[in-house]
Amino acid sequence: MRRTPHQKPWPTTGASRARRGWAAALAAGVITTGVLTGPAASARPAPDPTPTTMSIKSPPGSADVRVLVFYGSAAAGAESPLVNAGIEAIEKIGTSGPADQRFTTVATGNADVFTNETRLSRFNAVVFLTGGGDVLNPEQEAGLEAYMEAGGGFLGIHDAARAEPYSDWFTGLIGARPAASSPTAVQRATVEVGDRRHPATKDVPVQWKRPDKWLNWVENPSGDVHTVARVRESTYDPGTSRNGWDHPVSWCRDYAGGRSFYTAMGGTVSSYDETEFRAHLRGALQWTSRLSQADCTATIDANYEAERLTQPNQAGQNDQIGEPHGLVTAPDGRVLYIGRGGADSSQPVITDWNDPDIGKGKGQVHIYDPKTEKVSLAAELSVFGNKGGGDELTKVEEGLLGIELDPRFEDNGWVYLHYTPHSKIDRDKRMAERYVSRFTLNRTTNKLDLGSEKVLLKWPVQIHSCCHAGGGLAWDSKDNLYIATGDNNSSGFSDGYSGNNPQPNYKGVSFADARRTSGNTNNLNGKILRIHPEQDGTYTLPEGNLFTGKETAEGGGKTRGEIYVMGVRNPARIFVDQQTDILYAGWVGPDAGQPSTTWGPAKYDTFAAITKASNRGWPFCMGNNQPYRDRNLPDPTKPLGWYDCDAPKNESPNNDGLVNLPPVTGNNIWYSPQGGAPDFPRDANGVPSYKNEEATYLLPWLKGGGQAAMNGPVFRYDETLASAGQWPAYWDGKWFVGDLYDADQPRNAVLTDPKTVGDGGIPVHSESLKSIVPIGNDGIKNLMDWRFGPDGALYVLDYGRGFFTSDAKSALWRVTYTGEGPTPAAGQLARKAQ
Repeated sequence: MRRTPHQKPWPTTGASRARRGWAAALAAGVITTGVLTGPAASARPAPDPTPTTMSIKSPPGSADVRVLVFYGSAAAGAESPLVNAGIEAIEKIGTSGPADQRFTTVATGNADVFTNETRLSRFNAVVFLTGGGDVLNPEQEAGLEAYMEAGGGFLGIHDAARAEPYSDWFTGLIGARPAASSPTAVQRATVEVGDRRHPATKDVPVQWKRPDKWLNWVENPSGDVHTVARVRESTYDPGTSRNGWDHPVSWCRDYAGGRSFYTAMGGTVSSYDETEFRAHLRGALQWTSRLSQADCTATIDANYEAERLTQPNQAGQNDQIGEPHGLVTAPDGRVLYIGRGGADSSQPVITDWNDPDIGKGKGQVHIYDPKTEKVSLAAELSVFGNKGGGDELTKVEEGLLGIELDPRFEDNGWVYLHYTPHSKIDRDKRMAERYVSRFTLNRTTNKLDLGSEKVLLKWPVQIHSCCHAGGGLAWDSKDNLYIATGDNNSSGFSDGYSGNNPQPNYKGVSFADARRTSGNTNNLNGKILRIHPEQDGTYTLPEGNLFTGKETAEGGGKTRGEIYVMGVRNPARIFVDQQTDILYAGWVGPDAGQPSTTWGPAKYDTFAAITKASNRGWPFCMGNNQPYRDRNLPDPTKPLGWYDCDAPKNESPNNDGLVNLPPVTGNNIWYSPQGGAPDFPRDANGVPSYKNEEATYLLPWLKGGGQAAMNGPVFRYDETLASAGQWPAYWDGKWFVGDLYDADQPRNAVLTDPKTVGDGGIPVHSESLKSIVPIGNDGIKNLMDWRFGPDGALYVLDYGRGFFTSDAKSALWRVTYTGEGPTPAAGQLARKAQ
């Protein structure tokens, strides 16, 4: 039998007979089954949909769920095998799986169904399995619009994005339009699935490898829609109209009163035979047909509000904020945040070592109370931390560096501070002591009792030369306290590479050899320490640290038991996810702007998810175990051999710890001015070429330049929380990584693979936060710290626009979620939960 271009023969399966029966019922009304009477594509824009008097049942459909598949096309020619495959797949989805998820499928190519309110009201969802062009006339489009306004569901597949090309309303329904130069070949690519909760994506692989025809977008819809999956452009050839690292492939949103889901996949007949792709369609149909709820608002930019909580300081005062350096949130919602010690720009800065007040600054603790929306000054500590800017022999990054609250803060009011007391500096030797101390906060007056100090831990640091003091504090679920300390060295004497020049020293203490600090098993600098504070102000050592402190190797007495992680440079921000006890850290790299075939990698800022005690490499190796070149006396300008990341040796004359170090564990994220996660071909000895033209960038969403890594939290959703501002469950388990700067530098939420995260496995998915945690001069331009509060909102410190001071832009911000919850409403589900 000869068929018209939009007719489809009905197979004789039971499902197909049911579909054919429905087609007959439609024909008995207004529709002639399989006959398309809509207009052909035209060269001029079609008029806007005409007003309709249709009164669609609200919400459409019933508990006897029906799905309409519309396959109309404006193109002439034989019916597409793609349509046949798509209809048959949807039919099988509807007749399989749990009984409460099943539905009846009806397919038609006749667009008159959209002008028959009685018939259209009986469908829970409409699927567009169409080609391009004008497939609806104005009246029919108005009917589809009325259907959506009544609470209908829509699923568009692949070429549906090319339908109704002149309709702004339909563009909004789909979410984006394909670029004319999208590649046409079938290519195998990797899909990154970022939403692990939506029914359309929760049962497919996080890294989903499959062949398809991949569409590029005229305008990227991310931020206007909720993207559930992206295609990784590095795994195929996207052509000249490529979208970059953020290339959405499936998304959803609540639209015009109803629910819209679109997937650009399904461009091949074989797609519909794939188990995973059918699972994708099944979940999309569950949501659009009201069989299940899903949150399609979580990544829409307009659903977040950033509010500045603090005002600019009064002239000559730090009444609102000091030089921003860290924050913590209390269980009652108060935010405690610290100022490192740089003075207001109107205050004197003393740099003369002959002056007893050299570098004296005020390490300030401020408290923001959300109940009163007021700020109070809780404490001022006299710190060594105010020498202003200048070169590394002038400026200083010491001061008040970290803050954390006791796990039982509500009962005891204990606050832990990590700082450099001015009273303990030795001006002759230019040495200081770093303290981790416990204080008691009077929660009635919001004042810290400085007389209550219990010094848990102290150790020496050199202060002749800047920089890299570290400072972060964090707790795990076992009440172990993690303390992040910087390497306290300069890389300026090794051309910005390893920071392993053994020569410069001040009165016998090297300030340019990080092997003395980070690479030294007997030194607490350049480490992340782990201790267990006791009630009396002392501490014990938990099991599982990198060393016990009692190792007998190489003569004994060459390790410190407090060390959990060695080989870090400047870990100013750390976080422990107490659901997993994974430690997350970020640190700033050295200063070399380019890789060197002589000395090694360029500056890498680094993030690591740390699952066990380990050596993270600095100053021997960086990134994914990329070694530096050794240098040593008598001439540090001459290179020696490459370091061995698997068996590093610390042969510095400034090392008083072990020579043979633990093997280096590769890091999860690293980035340079050239891009994210540079990787190079390696020779037979495993040494990278370090040639820019040979580099591969494994994380294209990253780039540096001016860069200063600021590690963030892992979000955990609290189902019991009634707070309206809590970020939605979509973000649960995502790791927030950022940079002080806001141009090309990261401000992203990433997903990691639990199987590889502890061994340096790179993230499997990333999405930008720059429109949610807003960038720009009037936004949060210089991100210094960020934590989620007990209300589920994100609290962020903006450092300000200067250095070693605070200014009018220094501020505490709160970013809240203002969107609605999952849809459809529980009372509008087609079937009651079993």
